Amino acid sequence: MAYETLLIETKDQVTTITLNRPQSKNAMNPQMHFDMCDALAQVERDDDCRVLVITGAGDSFCAGMDVKEYFYDTEGKPEARAAARKAAFEWMFKRLRLLPKPTIAAVNGWCFGGAFAWLAVCDFAVASETATFGLSEVNWGIIPAGGVTKLVSTLLAPRDALYLIMTGRPITGKQAAEMRLVNSAVPSEKLAEATLDLADELKKKNPTVLAYCKEVFRVDQNLSLEDALAFETEKWTELDAAAKKTWHKGVKQFKEERTLRPGLETYRWKE
Repeated sequence: MAYETLLIETKDQVTTITLNRPQSKNAMNPQMHFDMCDALAQVERDDDCRVLVITGAGDSFCAGMDVKEYFYDTEGKPEARAAARKAAFEWMFKRLRLLPKPTIAAVNGWCFGGAFAWLAVCDFAVASETATFGLSEVNWGIIPAGGVTKLVSTLLAPRDALYLIMTGRPITGKQAAEMRLVNSAVPSEKLAEATLDLADELKKKNPTVLAYCKEVFRVDQNLSLEDALAFETEKWTELDAAAKKTWHKGVKQFKEERTLRPGLETYRWKE
């Protein structure tokens, strides 16, 4: 399906969604939110997609919300503003955050403001060393909202989070990796390769197990140790049924066939 603001390609079980408003630094206008809602619903249903990568066209990842189209053009139009906000929260915090497939943000350039919200809910992030990150809201009299402050404070050490929030100063991709805002930073010409290397590693894993890993990790963040132990036990039992005890194959490959080094590679779950 063709979208007004996105490019989508699936190759070798990796789907890449490219934000495609390079003339606006891929800033998120209402149409992009509507497009992302639909695109992510398609990705979830697509059995040919095992890993999702999100990146940006041109020299930008995403410059945040489109100030003109998202804010100014919807002033005095509460229904239009509400529809855009609902779509934004839907795709970022429900469809993307809860997607049962691994997600990777490939940060190729400018990443500002509201882009931090969905950058944070991607499972992994790889950045160009020369990418530029910033929470510039304080520089023009507002706060990083829409979940950004919450998510940044969850990802980063308190002093790093406050530095970004209260100074508005930009940082490079290399600094973002040092802060652990992203998993790693690589030379710009190596970004695609590094992203696909990670995707290829994830593709080797049992997709059902990955989905359960994501769910348990997400839910455990809000549980006490006692509740987490109970929840993990429940999900282990549920996974046994859903994955049909394929872990038995791994045990056999390790203990009997001597063909698996579980600390270094994944089991042959399809056999």
